[in-house]
Amino acid sequence: MTRQERTAWLFTAPVLAIIAAMLVLPVTLALALSLTDYSIYALADWSNVRFVGLGNFAELLRTALFWRALANTALFAALGVPMAIGASLGAALLLHDTTVRWKPLWRVALFAPYVTSVVATAVVWRFLLNTRFGLINYALGWLSLPPVDWLGDPHASIPAILLFVTWKIFGYNMIVFTAALSSVPQDLMEAARLDGASRWGRFRHVTLPAIGPTLLLASVMSVAGFLQIFAEPYVMTLGGPAQSTVTVLYFMFDEGFKWWNLGQASAVALILFILILAITFVETRIGKRNQWL
Repeated sequence: MTRQERTAWLFTAPVLAIIAAMLVLPVTLALALSLTDYSIYALADWSNVRFVGLGNFAELLRTALFWRALANTALFAALGVPMAIGASLGAALLLHDTTVRWKPLWRVALFAPYVTSVVATAVVWRFLLNTRFGLINYALGWLSLPPVDWLGDPHASIPAILLFVTWKIFGYNMIVFTAALSSVPQDLMEAARLDGASRWGRFRHVTLPAIGPTLLLASVMSVAGFLQIFAEPYVMTLGGPAQSTVTVLYFMFDEGFKWWNLGQASAVALILFILILAITFVETRIGKRNQWL
């Protein structure tokens, strides 16, 4: 090992130690707890803890609510990720246009929801989506459309929450995409325009390959975020109606802090961790295939 390499390891060692403490240690503890029946009784006396092996995982496979939560979470991710990325990329493209005025003002206004409290904004959206006096149903009535029970209808609850989550988080990716668009080679854009390429053609063949790594990053972060959705359904619907908005993280919270079944909650956390890791690996492979990495 050269002197430069030793120096590099010396400076990075504290950061690596913090990462290990914040990531490796919790995962290891979750794995250990998932193999036990750790519950509220073990908090007072560790002798009450019993090793159950894969019993918690087998119990989860027999629990209908866990599969319902997994399906709801998959639906949130399948619909929410394209919505969030599409909205953020569309807003970034609009703000990148040279004809748009007051760009800093628009960026601040669109980014503001991301830095606001999830609980506070979720409460506001509960009033906006209220069946009797919500502004959204008022607008539907103005258009001669019947009111919708957004948070009380199992078929409307997920779209309503997705609308809120997309509004809440798209500002972050918008800022990231805005920075990526500023690095697109303008000489290539001009050459494509002179060759007669349409606006869509320039976006597809010039802009999209240039922002590919950023698109991959936004996709990975969005998938991880939607798979860990919890606060929004907890505040807006409490998992209802008819368990239509119970997510994996919501199910884990109930198991761990409502029923104090911490061993099974750790098993849920480990399954979610493996799921996010697997999807991230697949997305990374796709990025390498497209030469984005």
